[in-house]
Amino acid sequence: MTSQPAVSLEIERKYDVEPGTPLPDWATLPGVATVGAAEPRALDARYLDTADGALARSLTALRRRSGGPDEGWHIKRSTPDGKLETHFPLDDVVDAEGDLVVPAAVIAALAGVAAPPFAVLARIRNARTAYALRDGAGGLVAEFVDDRVTATDVRRGVDTSWREWELELGPAAPASAAARAALFAAADALVTGAGGRVSASASKLGRALGL
Repeated sequence: MTSQPAVSLEIERKYDVEPGTPLPDWATLPGVATVGAAEPRALDARYLDTADGALARSLTALRRRSGGPDEGWHIKRSTPDGKLETHFPLDDVVDAEGDLVVPAAVIAALAGVAAPPFAVLARIRNARTAYALRDGAGGLVAEFVDDRVTATDVRRGVDTSWREWELELGPAAPASAAARAALFAAADALVTGAGGRVSASASKLGRALGL
């Protein structure tokens, strides 16, 4: 793996919804002029940690995900402003037992936080439908995704499934914290009107592990 990783800050809101909850009319969200066509994505992610949970203690997640425009290895660190994500391309290497081998560049990026060996603690498969929410100039205000999730807690051998929505801000989203808060408040109202609610879980991994 020779290319440099991409770093971005995720600012998003997650919502819990029932299987039959209808989609909100996102074209009524302030600042949104058009809603793009539905884009289906089949995602398959494996989350890893050390045996003693060093990554979890550091509010860091490590995953390898295939499918979608950002497939690859991801390190996600929780910060007060959002989730700081470092994205590496896929590097499919397995050991003699067929287990995933974490790329050297990913291990180096985790130095001081956790060290190998890493083991898979959860697998999360997701039938995602994504929609681009754009302003009048075509800028991406946010991406809305409708997720139907099947998760396996590998250590406990427990399977769960649920549906959730995510709204992640894009480059054309409001710049100030106050304006972003107002946008999310308007989104919360749309979701509540459709029958959903702000998620009680901060992440799919936490929900898969029963946290």
